Amino acid sequence: MADRLIIVESPAKANTIKKFLGGSTKVVASMGHIRDLPKSKLGINIENDFEPEYINIRGKGDLIKSLKKDAKSAKKIYLATDPDREGEAIAWHLAYILSDEKDKISRVTFNEITKNAVQKAIKEPRDIDINLVDAQQARRVLDRIVGYKISPVLWTKVKRGLSAGRVQSVAVKLIVDREEEIEKFIPEEYWNIFAELLEENSKKTFEAKFYGKDGKKQEIHSKEEVDTILKHIENAKYIVEDVKKGEKKRNPAPPFTTSTMQQEASRKLGFTLKKTMSIAQGLYEGVNLGERGTVGLITYMRTDSTRISEEARAMAKKHIVSTYGEKYYENRYYKAKKDSQDAHEGIRPTYADLEPDTIKDYLSRDQYKLYKLIYNRFIASQMAPAIFDTISATIDANSYTFKANGQTIKFKGFMTLYIEGTDDKEVQEQGMLPELTKGQALKKQKINSKQSFTEPPARYTEASLVKALEEKGIGRPSTYSPTISTILERRYIEKEAKQLKPTELGKIVNKLLTENFTDVINVEFTAKIEDEFDQIAEGNEEWKKMIRQFYGPFEKEVKKAEEELEHVKIEDEVSDVQCEKCGRMMVYKYGRYGKFLACPGYPECKNAKPIVETIDVPCPKCGAKVQVRKTKRRKNYYICENNPKSCDYISWNKPKPGEKWNPEDAPKPKKTKKATKKTTKRKTKK
Repeated sequence: MADRLIIVESPAKANTIKKFLGGSTKVVASMGHIRDLPKSKLGINIENDFEPEYINIRGKGDLIKSLKKDAKSAKKIYLATDPDREGEAIAWHLAYILSDEKDKISRVTFNEITKNAVQKAIKEPRDIDINLVDAQQARRVLDRIVGYKISPVLWTKVKRGLSAGRVQSVAVKLIVDREEEIEKFIPEEYWNIFAELLEENSKKTFEAKFYGKDGKKQEIHSKEEVDTILKHIENAKYIVEDVKKGEKKRNPAPPFTTSTMQQEASRKLGFTLKKTMSIAQGLYEGVNLGERGTVGLITYMRTDSTRISEEARAMAKKHIVSTYGEKYYENRYYKAKKDSQDAHEGIRPTYADLEPDTIKDYLSRDQYKLYKLIYNRFIASQMAPAIFDTISATIDANSYTFKANGQTIKFKGFMTLYIEGTDDKEVQEQGMLPELTKGQALKKQKINSKQSFTEPPARYTEASLVKALEEKGIGRPSTYSPTISTILERRYIEKEAKQLKPTELGKIVNKLLTENFTDVINVEFTAKIEDEFDQIAEGNEEWKKMIRQFYGPFEKEVKKAEEELEHVKIEDEVSDVQCEKCGRMMVYKYGRYGKFLACPGYPECKNAKPIVETIDVPCPKCGAKVQVRKTKRRKNYYICENNPKSCDYISWNKPKPGEKWNPEDAPKPKKTKKATKKTTKRKTKK
């Protein structure tokens, strides 16, 4: 009989915790949720004040029996699920399942899986926080109502199997809106003029950029304007009008939150959000480090706080001073953002002595990369600023103004270890200008002019979409990854060189939803709902009251949409491809793997075929057209239109003009395991 039973979500977490608790302590895993709303129906009793109709999750019957058995034999039960709303809800459902033993049940949480944290949590048990549970229930119920009420509209008007979601539909809207901005964008011409100047004492040349006239900024929009300026400065003397020297400090970024970790892992490591969260979960739950045993390497990875504990601050100081020296350390406090939930620390390593390179052999390649990113970001967040020497010069040429800037690193500070990534191109060091004095004459070496055009806004990447969702208050740290995964899986959006763009299906669905559910599918409403969830979590609002206030107007909107769309038929987009069987012009349809061509004469004519995309480079082997095709996982490959009749060209790599085909680039067939006969002994009754 175990004195203590501790229930967590995963076996990995259970294994890590076991070694911290001696005696007769048993640690078991619930394998995530054990109760949920049914999939086959709405599962919410609208008439009974929106009461959720929870059921035991199918396939978990044996696990539930085992948990009940363990609970019965334990003197004390600790529910140690994750320290967030989802974890609180799992603990609440476990308490319901184990209600026969409710007098023995307590809730414990820890932000990191270390010996001190776990033992401290066991000594300070608490009751389940029903406010956190209600906030999770409110999200679950509201999202179920939205999904189950709106999705059937899509089934009747677009195609079966589609889904609509409160957050996912707004994410699609952002991507569609950005695509429309790009399509409507009209490039504007602009020019820059650069003067290459020589400082004769040092014999150093540097570049100055045209700024304007008489100290006022002037933009150049045509070649005629460029020619006018060049004519006026053709024989001009270049005189230094002003020189400013200074010092600039750059401070480190704070420790990671969930969203900043996702963004940085996307930018620096090329990880998808889903991959980042999966790896972070493993690092949090524990990794086997040989003789040291299983160790939780990072703090809880679902957080929007940058706060760190005093213990962690002291740990960072000790490491920085001993590794880099006293001048590299600076005690820093980071303020939480206005709407952040400050229950947990920022994401950081649990032990400063476990430097990434010292445990590299125990980590997978991807675990090492993410752990190093988290470790370096945290240590750098407590380091001194980088210091730059800066210089800026204003130069006059016949009343026209040129400017030159330079900067060099004087003290690297935190940049010794870590530099935050950015979605924009950024120059870290520009190089210093030669020593210049006011009134000094410079010698013109040459003048260059460059034509450019304004560019449309960039498409979202996973990283920039997360940033936009966070800035607009849509969703929370735990929702970003599943939201983007869902809209990719539904084929509402697709990835093109890491950029997210809407599919035709995504555009159709977005148009239908935004025109008919304006109060739900909008950014402001979705952000307002998130604020209400926060109010429920803090005990300031009752969750069913919030659902009641939402449901009345929403139900009217659904009924209105159903009535207005009843006689509306969304016409299929007609292609320029003629059906070779009946002569009709084929239309575009959407299937499991995307867009395809089908005859509109169905069911009389059942002709259908894939859409063939070709590139403008001929087949490197026979000169015919090369087609672009996709695997089931949506990866592009390139194949000759004559394959397999008279040419066997096929490659993962897009062919380039004039290159020869390397058969090694061809997709390799998957190896299949040979079937082996299994022999089984029959049991005979004696």
